[in-house]
Amino acid sequence: MIGRLRGTLIHKQPPWLVVDVNGVGYELEAPMSTFYDLPPVGREVSLFTHYAQKEDSVSLYGFLHEAERRLFRDVQRVSGIGAKIALAVLSGVSVDEFARLVQAGDVTALTRVPGIGKKTAERMVVELRDRAADLAGIGGAMSTGTSPADPLSEATIALQQLGYKPAEAQKMAKSAAAEGDSAEIIIRKALKSALR
Repeated sequence: MIGRLRGTLIHKQPPWLVVDVNGVGYELEAPMSTFYDLPPVGREVSLFTHYAQKEDSVSLYGFLHEAERRLFRDVQRVSGIGAKIALAVLSGVSVDEFARLVQAGDVTALTRVPGIGKKTAERMVVELRDRAADLAGIGGAMSTGTSPADPLSEATIALQQLGYKPAEAQKMAKSAAAEGDSAEIIIRKALKSALR
């Protein structure tokens, strides 16, 4: 089930955010691509949502852009991929970059996204290549926030690949980053801080 949610952002701490809609708080899980562009707590926000119900759980996912929600859904159609990896994809690359990697068959670059191994990347290329052009068309019409070229994003992804959880990696990178720092410098500073 998909829809749209509009209300006041009352809490945000990756990967979770809470939106108040007429006195009811909705807890959503969101990718880092959405967190990068969220307004400050207390401001209005409008999110595209994806509702998922399984035998033992119910989950609500939020995205600032329709292209992000669409990619989230398309990636899960690949055998062996669930919501966790789909969120990792959106946290690791922009919609346009993902479409480009799939169209180019760049399995090596796809394996840099946390949670994606070589076989999964190969399945993504095979199963999503036809849809990649559509995703690129939608992604090109909007801004998805960051791309892997952003030093803070690169540092966050690298920290996740070192085994840190997404929220922890984001917090570490953000607190270590200074204006003009390269991804390498941010990573070094974040790891030094973690050892203290």
